[in-house]
Amino acid sequence: MTQDDDDVVTAFREGRTPPGMHRDRLLLLTTTGRMSGRRHTTPMMRLALPDADHVVASGNASPHHPGWYLDVLHDPDVHVEFANGEYDAVAHVLGADERDNAWNFILQCAPFFADHQRHVERVIPIIRLERTPLVLPFSDPLPAVSRR
Repeated sequence: MTQDDDDVVTAFREGRTPPGMHRDRLLLLTTTGRMSGRRHTTPMMRLALPDADHVVASGNASPHHPGWYLDVLHDPDVHVEFANGEYDAVAHVLGADERDNAWNFILQCAPFFADHQRHVERVIPIIRLERTPLVLPFSDPLPAVSRR
């Protein structure tokens, strides 16, 4: 992570809006490093599609996939922070048909991603962040209630 990314993460977690960004469109994605096994947090644009939050692995039009994306391929369990909360999720890379549908929606919200795609030879992946169901910490079922 760069110093700029560190500054964005710090500002976001302190409740401030990072310079040049919209707090409500920012998402912090925490992944597990595929080589180090350490947790890494990366700021990126939050794309709230109707079914779930999505992120785009454009790497700012880099010719190579970003490191966080490679981490997700290795371990899809992630943690997501956004302006109004946080949740655990499983990251799913969209297949071709799903990607095409999501891509059209994303371009309506963030048309600059079309420029990113034009500048790279790789297909830029889109990742759906599916919330992990809440598991309550009960080890035993609730006792039956007698109705005498």
